[in-house]
Amino acid sequence: MYHETLDIKEITGPLILVGNAYGSKYEELVEIELPTKEKRLGRVLEVNGDNALIQLFQQSTGIGIENTRVRFLGRGIELPVSLDVLGRIFDGLGRPIDDGTEIIPDKRLDIGGNPINPYARAYPQEFIQTGISAIDGLNTLVRGQKLPIFSGFGLPHAELVAQIARQSKVISRDASDASDDKFAVVFAAMGITFEEANFFMNDLRNTGAIERSVMFINLADDPAVERIATPRVALTCAEYLAFEHNHHVLVIMSDMTNYCEALREVSSARKEVPGRRGYPGYLYTDLASLYERAGRLKNRGGSITLMPVVSMPEDDKTHPIPDLTGYITEGQIVLDRGIHRRGIYPPIDVLSSLSRLRDKGIGAGRTREDHADWANQLFACYARGKEVQELAVVLGEAALTETDRQFLKFSNQFEDRFVRQSYDENRDIIDSFETGYGLLKNLPEEELKRIRPVFKEKYLKK
Repeated sequence: MYHETLDIKEITGPLILVGNAYGSKYEELVEIELPTKEKRLGRVLEVNGDNALIQLFQQSTGIGIENTRVRFLGRGIELPVSLDVLGRIFDGLGRPIDDGTEIIPDKRLDIGGNPINPYARAYPQEFIQTGISAIDGLNTLVRGQKLPIFSGFGLPHAELVAQIARQSKVISRDASDASDDKFAVVFAAMGITFEEANFFMNDLRNTGAIERSVMFINLADDPAVERIATPRVALTCAEYLAFEHNHHVLVIMSDMTNYCEALREVSSARKEVPGRRGYPGYLYTDLASLYERAGRLKNRGGSITLMPVVSMPEDDKTHPIPDLTGYITEGQIVLDRGIHRRGIYPPIDVLSSLSRLRDKGIGAGRTREDHADWANQLFACYARGKEVQELAVVLGEAALTETDRQFLKFSNQFEDRFVRQSYDENRDIIDSFETGYGLLKNLPEEELKRIRPVFKEKYLKK
C-alpha cells in the first residue's frame, strides 16, 4: 500500500529529507514524482519519527521543495530473476541494457540479502581451474572461497578478470563427479569507464562466454548511489542461480575501490563522523555484509565463489579498503608493478599472493596427488632465487656460488615461462605441472627437498 507526501524539507546532493513519512521503513523503495511527471527512484536511509532521509538513485537536479510528490512503495529494491538472466547484460540496478526483452521473472528477490549463517556453511573445496598457472598451481581458487585480486591503477586487472571469467570452470579428476556441468559467472562492474564496459562485453560475446554469464554494469558517470546497490544486485542473482538451481557461480566484482568511494561520498553527504582516511566507520561491516554472502551451503549442490578486485591507491596494502578486505577474505592475488614493467602478463607476484584454502581444493581426485609438494618446492626455489637476486645487486654476480647462479637463473625462467602467459592462453593444470617440473629439473636434485622421493621418481626423471 502506497503512502504519499508532499512535505519535502531539505535537499542536499543525493539526499532528500521528507516529513509526514509515518510508516516508512529502512531501505524501503521510494518514487519521486516531479511536477513534469518525471519519476526518479530512491530508498529510505534513515527514519526518525515522522521524518525520513531518502537517498536518490539519480541526480537531484531539477527537484524542487514544492510540488514534488514522494511515494513510499512499501517494498525494498527487488531483482526479477529466472534462468533467462544467463547471457544478459543489465545496468547497476538490474534493468536490461542489451536491447533484449524484459525478464519474465520466476520471482522477485529483495537485494538486501543476509550473509550465510556460519552454522549452515559447508567447507569450501573442489578446485576451480582459471587457466592461469600462477593461480591454479600456486594460489589455487577453491569452490566457495573469497579470493580478492589486489591491483593498482594502471595494472591489467581488467584483462585478468575478463580472462578468468572466460576460462574458469570447476574441475574434478574423479570421472564420477559432474560438478562442472553447471558453471556460471556473475560479473559486477562498478564505476568503470565506457571503454572498459565495452571491453568486458565484447570479450565475453566474442568468445561465447556470455552464454553462461550475467553482467551488471555501473558506469563511472552513473550515480554513486546506484553503485552501492550494484554488488548486492549481483550477489542476489548469484544466490538465485547457486542455491535454487545448483549452479556453481563465480562472482567477479570490479572495482571495490569505486564502491567504497561511493560509500564515502554518501557518508559525507549525510555528515557522518568519518573513520580512517575519510571512509565511514562502518566500512568493515559493509564489506563483510557483501563478502560473507559467498560460500557453500550444507545439503545444497550450488556454490558462490567470490573474486573482488581492489585497486590499491598508491599501491598501498595498508589502505583501509585492501586492509579490511584482507581481514574478511581467504587470501589475495597480488599484481606487482615491477613485474608489469618487465612486460610480463599476468603480473602476479606469487610470493605476496596467498590462497588460505589451497590445500582443501588440491590433491588426488581434484588436481593431482603431488600438487602440494610441487607447489611448495616452486615457492621455495623462487623465493631463494629472489634472495640471490638481491645479493647479486649488493655483491655482484661474481661473488655468487654456482648453486646461487642456478637459482638466479631459475627465478628469471620461472617468471618468463611459468608466470608469463598470453591473454588468450588457457592452460590446463596438467600443463602447469609439466612447466613447473621442467623448470625444477634444471636445479640440483639435492636442493629439491620438498618433493617426496616417490614423486621425484615419477615426475622428475631427467
